[in-house]
Amino acid sequence: MAAAPVAAGSGAGRGRRSAATVAAWGGWGGRPRPGNILLQLRQGQLTGRGLVRAVQFTETFLTERDKQSKWSGIPQLLLKLHTTSHLHSDFVECQNILKLLVEILMRPTISIRGQKLKISDEMSKDCLSILYNTCVCTEGVTKRLAEKNDFVIFLFTLMTSKKTFLQTATLIEDILGVKKEMIRLDEVPNLSSLVSNFDQQQLANFCRILAVTISEMDTGNDDKHTLLAKNAQQKKSLSLGPSAAEINQAALLSIPGFVERLCKLATRKVSESTGTASFLQELEEWYTWLDNALVLDALMRVANEESEHNQGASEENGLPHTSARTQLPQSMKIMHEIMYKLEVLYVLCVLLMGRQRNQVHRMIAEFKLIPGLNNLFDKLIWRKHSASALVLHGHNQNCDCSPDITLKIQFLRLLQSFSDHHENKYLLLNNQELNELSAISLKANIPEVEAVLNTDRSLVCDGKRGLLTRLLQVMKKEPAESSFRFWQARAVESFLRGTTSYADQMFLLKRGLLEHILYCIVDSECKSRDVLQSYFDLLGELMKFNVDAFKRFNKYINTDAKFQVFLKQINSSLVDSNMLVRCVTLSLDRFENQVDMKVAEVLSECRLLAYISQVPTQMSFLFRLINIIHVQTLTQENVSCLNTSLVILMLARRKERLPLYLRLLQRMEHSKKYPGFLLNNFHNLLRFWQQHYLHKDKDSTCLENVSAPPLKGVMGGPWTQGLSEGCPGAGLDLGPPGAPQPLPLCPELLHQLLILEGDSVHPVEPGPAVTLCSR
Repeated sequence: MAAAPVAAGSGAGRGRRSAATVAAWGGWGGRPRPGNILLQLRQGQLTGRGLVRAVQFTETFLTERDKQSKWSGIPQLLLKLHTTSHLHSDFVECQNILKLLVEILMRPTISIRGQKLKISDEMSKDCLSILYNTCVCTEGVTKRLAEKNDFVIFLFTLMTSKKTFLQTATLIEDILGVKKEMIRLDEVPNLSSLVSNFDQQQLANFCRILAVTISEMDTGNDDKHTLLAKNAQQKKSLSLGPSAAEINQAALLSIPGFVERLCKLATRKVSESTGTASFLQELEEWYTWLDNALVLDALMRVANEESEHNQGASEENGLPHTSARTQLPQSMKIMHEIMYKLEVLYVLCVLLMGRQRNQVHRMIAEFKLIPGLNNLFDKLIWRKHSASALVLHGHNQNCDCSPDITLKIQFLRLLQSFSDHHENKYLLLNNQELNELSAISLKANIPEVEAVLNTDRSLVCDGKRGLLTRLLQVMKKEPAESSFRFWQARAVESFLRGTTSYADQMFLLKRGLLEHILYCIVDSECKSRDVLQSYFDLLGELMKFNVDAFKRFNKYINTDAKFQVFLKQINSSLVDSNMLVRCVTLSLDRFENQVDMKVAEVLSECRLLAYISQVPTQMSFLFRLINIIHVQTLTQENVSCLNTSLVILMLARRKERLPLYLRLLQRMEHSKKYPGFLLNNFHNLLRFWQQHYLHKDKDSTCLENVSAPPLKGVMGGPWTQGLSEGCPGAGLDLGPPGAPQPLPLCPELLHQLLILEGDSVHPVEPGPAVTLCSR
């Protein structure tokens, strides 16, 4: 009798233990597992078969834990959301949970004592993790979050914590990428304090967000980029005031030390960056939160290249081989710094093109951005010259998505924005090179450029070569099909833009730039339209009004065969080459009015000048330039064709040939079997030109800068004489006193066109005279 209870008790005990064990398993099948959560976690660490993710905890466990810790049901929500957040999941099932999750993230929890506390950083990271992954996996989530402007602004406040900074920044970047209306940074609470408290690493990552907030939103529609559309947008903008991007730029520039810190980031050497341990920790977070396959691919490629290089050097020197594992941290630090710098350079580039351009220019010069970039040029920015070495696994040679390649392009874009029509461009030189410019002016017996005299020598580049010279050296070594050629040519061309400087041209000519350009156009027979356009534009700026440049051209193009190849490249696309045609036409006009033996020799020997001087050649250019553009298709890219055609007609008028040129155009119309089409198109272009540029900040001085010596004396005076009687352009209101005075060519052109067209064009009231822009 006594034994029965014992046996019964033993069986009952075994039964209870078995039930408890099953409960501890959480209903999972398979072999028994320890009932203690800590033991399960330990087993997972040892075998990899236990609990490895928080979502594997049972709902019962999470509920009990929630009661003790007052988590407001967040763990259960995360668990439920995890089960409904996957590819092709139904958005309706999880949108209510997302809404609650956003509310919980924005609402601080209440402790037992009633003291108001913030949600812990770890819990915020979990919430942000769920939100980000749901955005990635479920269509429409990101757009719904973007509609909650208060939530987007609130996310900025989570960036005060280092633990949640990167996750928050990533989520904000994704949301801003689909947001229809740009947020205003001045609405972010304590923006100045927030940004000022960022360390350099956080500030560099924050630039990823700034890149979206300070750039004008792209419509993604090519039709929106026509000048007609820009006119409509400009009228709308005038009524609405500054855009959100302009407001955001102003907000950033008002933060003390902001631009200075960006300049320090941009010029920081790799050895000055954060330590390896902190970098590896952040890289792990980047791998978790971002699609970093490309970055890791780049890192491993650099490591392998260094390993192969070191192995070869070790075999030659008889030294022990250093493994890739040893070399990887430094390579990763280099790539890490590259990724930072390309974001920072982009922000500086946008600010340089904004309304506060002069203010940004002044600060960038003061904080020595250009000398700092010059010191990094060989070791970081342009540390590779082989195009094949820049191609990542799975990409081709034309792919520009590598961080290494993107940094180079962003660097060249910054130089272009920095040099374009600004005196600070001479900071790209060092003291010896500035002295060389002065010597060139002295030898030519011309006044020294005032901007050179005013340049602060303490802010220029140091070392043996300035940044411009370094750029010219790598430009001449660039492979024929390299995409860098376009950006390099644009950066150098921006140095020459503005009022023509003989000293600047000679500085570049002495370094073999003209011969390099001609080699690329003629001998390599470049096929890329973008590269050809940039090289033609640069060649035009380099040769304009410069007799020495034309002599060098004639020396290089010394056979009829070479000249025919050159003409073939010009005529293959006038949209690309018309700037060169314009510069040569203006130079020819100037040379013909000079009495100088050197000039006379060039006029008699240069094939290009002889070709452009022929009336049939000019008429052929005119006919094609007018025919390839229409009011509906005018853009900032092809509007230069209209400018060039106007320059040709202006010079014809100066020689009293304007009626002749228009009659010849009329004859060419008839010969091409569509009479009236060309001149009607030109008539419409001129009318649009008046309306488009009357309200812009362009005036005739821009054309004077482009064509200074030959046209500076004819902007008024003789051009306006004879237009006051019997001319549709008489009595025009040229604007308030002191306003830019437009060119009087347009009214006479319209008058001559109306005479030629007769009844084919209905008379219209005369509009204001045309104003030309620099393109």
